[in-house]
This record gives sequence, structure tokens and C-alpha cells, in this order.
Amino acid sequence: MDKITAIRGFKDVLPEDARLFWEVESIARKVFNAFGFREIRVPIMEKTELFKRSIGETTDIVEKEMYTFADRDNEHLTLRPEATASVIRAYIEHNMSSAEPITKLFTIGPMFRRERPQKGRFRQFNQIDVELFGEDKPQFDAEIIFMLMHFLTGSGLKDLELEINSLGCSGCRPVFSRAVIDFLKGSEKSLCPDCQRRINTNPLRVFDCKVETCASTIANAPGILDFLCSDCEDHFSKVKSFLSDLNISFIINPRMVRGLDYYTRTAFEVKTNALGAQNAVAGGGRYNGLVSELGGPEVPGIGFAVGFERLIACLPEDANNKFRTDLFVAALGAPAQKIAFGLINRLRIAGMAAEMDHTDKSLKAQLKRADKLNSSFALIFGDKEIDEKQVVLRNMQTKDQQTIPLDGLQESIIKIIKER
Repeated sequence: MDKITAIRGFKDVLPEDARLFWEVESIARKVFNAFGFREIRVPIMEKTELFKRSIGETTDIVEKEMYTFADRDNEHLTLRPEATASVIRAYIEHNMSSAEPITKLFTIGPMFRRERPQKGRFRQFNQIDVELFGEDKPQFDAEIIFMLMHFLTGSGLKDLELEINSLGCSGCRPVFSRAVIDFLKGSEKSLCPDCQRRINTNPLRVFDCKVETCASTIANAPGILDFLCSDCEDHFSKVKSFLSDLNISFIINPRMVRGLDYYTRTAFEVKTNALGAQNAVAGGGRYNGLVSELGGPEVPGIGFAVGFERLIACLPEDANNKFRTDLFVAALGAPAQKIAFGLINRLRIAGMAAEMDHTDKSLKAQLKRADKLNSSFALIFGDKEIDEKQVVLRNMQTKDQQTIPLDGLQESIIKIIKER
């Protein structure tokens, strides 16, 4: 009988990576809490209309990538392709704006998009999503970018590059869109089929196309920064100034449009060379009209998302990233195993990671198991050590050994492990 394997683009998170996920989540919660953000958990499935209205019906996500189906009541449901719309839906539904004028939220969990699987990109992927509602001042843009950079470097990422842009507002962006359409007229045949269609539906998406012929066609196209109204220009200038005040270096990328329709004004991406061509590990921006578009109050918002799998793929390989056991007990013989069984479980309750072998394997085999578990120490004893009322503790890194009295053994081990 053939074995059943995972769906293409869906990946098991094995124990080693799951531990890294947990560590990154812990860093995220610590950093975000320090900046006043609170965690919210939203469903992985929403009404399809939510994403059509928020992301935009002419985006690749809605047209090609969403997992959408009709349930038994013929209601169209979608596995969430991103979290911002879900967080906003919850923000509106629970009237959170009345309780807090400035609401800071984050959520962590899986998203779903049917796109071509590649390094750091899967059809089920995990994201950290951060949203701030209620304030449009440029210092909040700079602060949330600063928090993102602090989180990424704190997670262990190196050689990061921040790119920023302004996408204008509902007043100045249509003028820019018209200029792009005029520029592309006569060059339609040099564009891919998707971009040919986008010219009249969503012309700015041409800037986000990865097809080489499209990239060369728009190389000399107008830039959004030349079309900003005075308010947007002033806002972007202040964002840059606040970032400089926070010692955050950045590159202005006037071609960056981000992948979703709802962004306005500040947009940003953080890139790394660790993933090759697919080099964005995080991104986000401001979306001042989205809350009201989804039926809520006229509340500005800004946020970002970090891809877990991409972040993990970018972390440097380090021995410290391996799963580590504090103590492995190599117990030889039934009396020793009985003592070891009680000892490791009491140590676990005390917060120590302790393991033992419950078979009658040789000392050599048990110490090999201790190495495989990256154990800091191995406790070795059998009938002889029990009779002499002292056991041997080996430092598995240095191979140094010491004898410890059997009386008060638990307390002695806890002290040694904590002082290492």
C-alpha cells in the first residue's frame, strides 16, 4: 500500500524547527509587549467577501491564490491568505475603537495561499502579524518600523536591509496611476499577460511583477514620489526624519508598491540575501482607509507581517540552536533505574530538562544517546555506586567528571546545572 504524504506546499514543522518557532514567538511577544502591543487570536477561516473587499478583487491573491470553497449552506468561505483583514474584522466587530483610541494588536498563526512552493515559501505558512489602529502621525510609522527591526535583529537575523516608499493617498495616487497607464501605452506587447490585464484594472501592480520583460519595460516609468501631494510628501519626509533619529538606516525604493491594494502612504520591506531572489522576510505599511472600507469607523491603521518559515530559513546555523537536555541519567541495573526514574521526574518538575534510557543498554550506548540529545551533563551509576552512596557526574562538553553523594543528589544537580 502506498504511503500517504503531505500535500505539496504544506510542510511538517519537525521538532527542531518547532523549537525555533517557539523561541521566535517568545522573542516576538517580549518585544511587542514592551511596545504596548497585545495578542489577539482570530479564526483561520473567514467569509470570502472579507478578503475580496480588503485585498482587492484584481490582486493575484484573490484571483489565483486563495483557498475558497462553498460550505453545506452554500456560503463562500476562505482560508485566510493574510491576517490584517481578519484582525480588522475583529477590531470592528468587537467595537475595540471605543475602548482604546489607539489599539495595538498582534497575532501569530498559519496563512494559506496556493502559489508555487519555493525556499521559504509554502502554501500553508506561518506569520507574525502586527497592527496599530487610531493614529496617522509619522512617528508611529517610524516606531513600528523600529520595533520590526529590533525584533528581527533580536531573533538573530543579520545583514538586513530596510526599503521604504510612499504610495500616496486617494488624492494623489490616481494621478500617478494615470501617468503609468499613459507611459505603458504602446508597450503592451512587451508585458506578460497578467500585466497586460493589469494596465486597466490595477496598473501599479506592474511594478511588483517579477517577469524580466515587465521589469525592463517599466525601468524608466514615472515614480510615485514625483506625484505625492503636499500632505503625503510632508508625512514621508517626517517618517524618514524619525527613522534617522532612531538610527535606522534605510533605502528609498520608489518602485516598491507592496502586494496588497489597501496600502496608502508609508510602505516598507525588510530584505536579506539569505533567500536568494525571494529576499523579503517582512513587509508592511499604512492603510488609512481600510477600516472604514470594511464597515468600521474612519480610523487610520499601519501594520506589518513577518514570514516564520522565511525568518527561520535566514537564521545562521548555530550549535546553540539545537535541542539541549540538561541531564541524561545513565542508570545500569534495575535498582539504579528505579532511583533514576524518580530523580528525572522530580528534576522536570523543578524546571530541568532530564532524560534517561529505560532499557538495559550498555554505558557506551547510553552516553551516545546523551550526546544525541545534546545533554549538558550525564549522571552515571549502577549497583557499585549505590553501595558506595556516590554517583558520577560527567560534563558532556569537557568530559570532566566528579563524584556526588547520593544523599541530597537532586539539590546538588540543580545547583551544578544552574551554575554552569
